[in-house]
Amino acid sequence: MSNNYSLSKILPVLFGFFIMGVVDLTGTAINYVKVDFTLNDTMANMLSLSCFFWFLVLSVPTGFLMNRIGRKNTVLVSFMFTLAGLLLPFLTYSFASSIVAFTLIGMGNTIIQVALNPLVSNVVSKQRLTGSLTMGQFIKALASWLGPNVAAWMAATTLGWKYVFPVFAAITLLAACWLRVTRIREEESEKKTASFIATFSLLKDAKILLFFIGILILVGVDVGLNATLPKYIMEKCPEVTSVPEADRLKSYFYFIVRAVGAFAGGILLMKVSERRFYAVSACLSLAGLVLILFANALWSILACVVVIALGYSNLFAIIFSKALKHIPEKANEVSSLLIVGVSGGILALLLGVVSDLFGTQWAAVSILAVLWLYIVWLIKPINSLK
Repeated sequence: MSNNYSLSKILPVLFGFFIMGVVDLTGTAINYVKVDFTLNDTMANMLSLSCFFWFLVLSVPTGFLMNRIGRKNTVLVSFMFTLAGLLLPFLTYSFASSIVAFTLIGMGNTIIQVALNPLVSNVVSKQRLTGSLTMGQFIKALASWLGPNVAAWMAATTLGWKYVFPVFAAITLLAACWLRVTRIREEESEKKTASFIATFSLLKDAKILLFFIGILILVGVDVGLNATLPKYIMEKCPEVTSVPEADRLKSYFYFIVRAVGAFAGGILLMKVSERRFYAVSACLSLAGLVLILFANALWSILACVVVIALGYSNLFAIIFSKALKHIPEKANEVSSLLIVGVSGGILALLLGVVSDLFGTQWAAVSILAVLWLYIVWLIKPINSLK
């Protein structure tokens, strides 16, 4: 590729990952909406369904759109959906408007996740793709950390927690303007036609199928933790008495640690083997998920959260990069297919049902630990690729 790899092109593309992190407001909103409208876990977790359902429906059509109008323009379309979703709860706040808002945010996030990851390959070299995607996850994690903290700060004022939405709306508008004025060359050969059959036929490739399932579980566990951790902390630790306090602890010990892990990983993956890095990370998170089931003190729970976050922080980027490099000539289709896997976030709804059924958040966390065994098993297929 003859594209000029300059910071003027790389920075606005990577900043798009910050907008991608808006989707993690779902976990924060679930806990506040539950209290505001006196809902049970099942009803509150409907927000995750309204958001992550669109990854199942729109991912492949977004690939078609990307082939028609290009990756950059597709990302700009995603910003418009996200902006609309962020403005709605600020204009009118009810459970129904929250559902609609996260529907729009989910649609925007589906589009950006399909288009932004391959757009990175237009501004960095192949050798730096994994590290760059990991750096993008670091930026995404910063947005994920910022959301609960801004919401908690707003909740302590007369404005209310929902004023987090216009803050993110302003940042989304800035990101759209920055990317709009940035010139990025996309190869014409990348804009070929595609079809549902052609995209889903990629699942016939055993490695792509395994990576797809891996993305399903990775996102399901991430969204599940996002929604469950504050409630788990409050259930286990009576000294934590409010949603803002529990959500703030989650933001510091999960999202900020993930951000640090992704930043460090973005640097290390420029030099260290992806295969070894994946194996250590997957096992680290498994240890945290198992140990947190037996932790009762606040310090021990938060220590387990740190371990989980450190292990998780680079896995999405590694799997995504491996898939893109496995079939580079079909990068758009591979990206579309893998982002269908982000619909795994719907798992949060199941966790809400399980929590209501058993009357404890422990049941939900135990499901996440069992599901993580697949991520550990994936070490062998990952090792078989160059």
